[in-house]
Amino acid sequence: MHRVKPCATDSSTKTFMHREQLRGLQNRSRRVRLTDLMGNLTDKQLQEQVLLLTRGCEGVYTQQELEHRLREAAKDKRQLRIKYGMDPTAPDIHLGHAVQMRKLRMLQDMGHRIILIIGDYTAMIGDPSGRDATRPMLDPDTINSNAQTYLNQAGGILDTDPDKLELRRNSEWLEPLSYSDILRLTGMATVQQMIARESFRNRIEAGREVIVTELLYPLVQGYDSIAINADIEFGGSDQTFNCLLGRDMMAKSSLPRQIVLITPLLVGLDGVEKMSKSKGNYIGVTDAPNEMFGKVMSIPDTLMDNYFTLLTDLPRERIDVLLDDKQTHPRDAKVTLGKIIVETYHGKDLAESAAAEFAHVFAEKQNPRDIPEILTPTDKMNVVELITLAKFAKSTSDARRLVTQNAVSLDGNKITDIDSQVELRDGQVLRVGKKRFGQIRLANP
Repeated sequence: MHRVKPCATDSSTKTFMHREQLRGLQNRSRRVRLTDLMGNLTDKQLQEQVLLLTRGCEGVYTQQELEHRLREAAKDKRQLRIKYGMDPTAPDIHLGHAVQMRKLRMLQDMGHRIILIIGDYTAMIGDPSGRDATRPMLDPDTINSNAQTYLNQAGGILDTDPDKLELRRNSEWLEPLSYSDILRLTGMATVQQMIARESFRNRIEAGREVIVTELLYPLVQGYDSIAINADIEFGGSDQTFNCLLGRDMMAKSSLPRQIVLITPLLVGLDGVEKMSKSKGNYIGVTDAPNEMFGKVMSIPDTLMDNYFTLLTDLPRERIDVLLDDKQTHPRDAKVTLGKIIVETYHGKDLAESAAAEFAHVFAEKQNPRDIPEILTPTDKMNVVELITLAKFAKSTSDARRLVTQNAVSLDGNKITDIDSQVELRDGQVLRVGKKRFGQIRLANP
């Protein structure tokens, strides 16, 4: 089967955004740099590393192997190769992705090397994980555009030093595979394994199609691990099957099996579905500070333990105090969470500013201090047209829904009739929902 020779880091690594290092990881992970511990990793230091890496994980395959490989890497002065694959099927990174990227950053700070695989080839297949329908195949232009956005945003979390980050595209080793290579690849798994997978089984039982191409996805993702000779792979719980298949495929290829760490999926703002841009329940890592803080404040209280554990480095004891309503008011706990998350991506000053602005608008029930303008062509408009003009609704039907749900007001006066013609004056404030504000500016006053 085609083997891939190691190559230099892709030059596009240098296009990553350089932001201030994640403050949340400085306190503990930087105390256990591999570069400081080469050849002298004590049991205490090893356990601290393992504790950091496995915190919040749903599965570790296996912890004994993880401990052994960390110890041997330090002894041999060898960087571990950490696999992290991203299919560029959407252009933005959100906090759901950041759960695993934070772990990757910890490993970088311990001295290890992340192999960031852009799945430009597998994106043309589409990952069937957790899906009840076939995912549409993407065209190369969309894949390339999404991939570049991913890279720019990932640079805000990962250390982009070429010694710590190697960028690869899996088209490098998948595209050259011959038909005979593919046949040998398919010999590494059984049909029974594939159809036992929950997402496939559910679709088959419901009479929905599963195309053969989808069955190949776990195999080609597993081959990624072989191609880069991965030591460790991180994946969300919906990737467990794929990651473990890669582990088995490495053993069948006479390579040391990769260690697999599985993190839970971060639940989105709706409190039900996993965080996803397509579901609209996400917090983007590039969201503006005020927007990011406001979204954190909107999460259901039931998610706070999940968010504190997966998105912060607070000790468990401190989290327990914050979540105990006898010791901490839930609102204060959520403010703490919001500040930590905003500070991670925007800095302490903007985190404090976002918290103050939120209190000004929602606790004191005041208008925001900095409201974007809505330039209107006339002094009288239908309310639905005004909402659409302000881009506070995705469509006319969405604007109508907001009106009927009593989510629209002009200068504090509720508007509940979708046929309302509103009289407009300079300076009036349109409010839609809890977070969207706009100040009227007449084009021809």
